[in-house]
Amino acid sequence: MATQKSKQLLVLTSSTIAFTVCFMIWMMFAVLGIPIQKALDLSETQFGLLAATPVLTGSLVRLPLGMMTDKYGGKVVLFALMMACVVPIFLMSYANAYWQFLVLGLFAGLAGGSFSVGIAYVAKWFEADRQGFAMGVFGAGNAGSALTKMVGPAIIAYGGWQFLPKVYAGIMLITAIGFWFMSFDNKAHRSASNVSFASQLAVLKDPNVWRYSQYYSIVFGGYVALALWMTKYYVNEYEFSLQTAAFLAACFSLPGGVLRALGGWLSDKYSAHTVTWWVLWASFLCLFVLSYPQTSLVVQTVDGERAFHIGLNSTVFTILIFLLGIAFAIGKASVFKYLSDEYKDNMGAVSGVVGLAGGLGGFILPIMFGAAVDITGVRSSAFMIMFGVVWVSLVWIYISEVKPKMEEGHQAMLKMKK
Repeated sequence: MATQKSKQLLVLTSSTIAFTVCFMIWMMFAVLGIPIQKALDLSETQFGLLAATPVLTGSLVRLPLGMMTDKYGGKVVLFALMMACVVPIFLMSYANAYWQFLVLGLFAGLAGGSFSVGIAYVAKWFEADRQGFAMGVFGAGNAGSALTKMVGPAIIAYGGWQFLPKVYAGIMLITAIGFWFMSFDNKAHRSASNVSFASQLAVLKDPNVWRYSQYYSIVFGGYVALALWMTKYYVNEYEFSLQTAAFLAACFSLPGGVLRALGGWLSDKYSAHTVTWWVLWASFLCLFVLSYPQTSLVVQTVDGERAFHIGLNSTVFTILIFLLGIAFAIGKASVFKYLSDEYKDNMGAVSGVVGLAGGLGGFILPIMFGAAVDITGVRSSAFMIMFGVVWVSLVWIYISEVKPKMEEGHQAMLKMKK
C-alpha cells in the first residue's frame, strides 16, 4: 500500500505531466498555424482566430469541468478529457480548409480544460501550508507551451506540418494511459452528493471572484496570448526562420511555466496580495517598453538633418519578454493562492470560473492582436493592448486591496495617538 506522502508525490507528478502534454497540444497552433497561414493565405486576423480557437473551448469548459472534479474526482475527469481529445487532434492531419481547422481546433482545445481539473485535484491532496507550492508545481505544466515550440518545428521539418498532429495524438494517448495507472482517487475529496451545480455556481455572486478573474485574465490570458503570438512576431519583426523564432519564443514560454512553483512558494511566504501587487507592476513596466514601435526620427540640428532610429533589437526584446514571462509565472501562482486560502470547500468551481476568465483572455487577445496589426500595421500594438489591460488590473487591486489597507493603517495610527 502506498503511503500518503507517496500518493501525494505520484498524484502531483502524474497530474503535472498530464497537464504539460495537454498544454503543449493546446498551444500547437503557435507553431502549426504558421505553415497553415502560408498554405491558406490567411490574414493576421484570421491567423489570430485560428490560434485562439482551441483556447475558446478550453476556457469555456473550465467551469463545468471544475465542478465535475469536485463532484466525481479529478482522476476520472482528467483521464476522460484527455481521451476525448485524441481523435480530433489526429484528424487535423487531414484538414485542408480553414473552417475544418477551426472546427477541429475547437474539439482539440478541450485539452485546455485540464487546468481546472488538475489544480483542484492536486490542491486537495496537500495541507494548506503546502498548497501554494503544490499548485505552483502543477502549474509549471504551462511549460508545455515552450515544449511545443522546441519539438514542433523539428517534427514539421521532418515530416511536414501534417505529421505534427499525428505525433501529438499519439503522445496524448500514451500520457492518458500513464496518468490513469499513476494517479489515485480519494472519495473524501469529492463534494457531498447533495451539493448541486446551482449551489456551486453561487460563487459567481462573490465580487472577489470577479476581481481574481481580472488578475488572471492578464497573468494567464496574457501568457497564453503571447505564447501563441511570439513565434509569429519573431518571424515577421526580425525575419527569423520558424525554428529560430520558436526557440526564442520559448524564452517567454519556458519561465512562464516552470517558475510557477516559485510563485507558489513566494505566495505561501509573503501572501497572495503582496506577490500579485508586485507582479502587476513588473508587467506594467516591461509592457511599457515593449509597446514602443520601431521608429525613425529626422531631427533638424544646427548642422542640418540627422536621422535617428528608436526600437528594440532582438536581444533586448528577448530579455524583456523573458522577464515578463517570469512575472506572469509568479502571478499565475499568486492568484490561485488567493483561491486556495478563501475557497477551500469549492475550489473546483471557483478555479473553473477564474480559469474561464483567464482562458477567455487568451482567446480574445490574439484576435485583437491580429486585428490591430491589420488596422494599424504596427506589430508592437499587441503589447500596447496588454499594457492597457495591466493598467486596469493595477487600478482595481489598488482600489480594492491597497487603499483599504492604507486607510486601516492610518486609522490605527490615529487611535494610538489618542
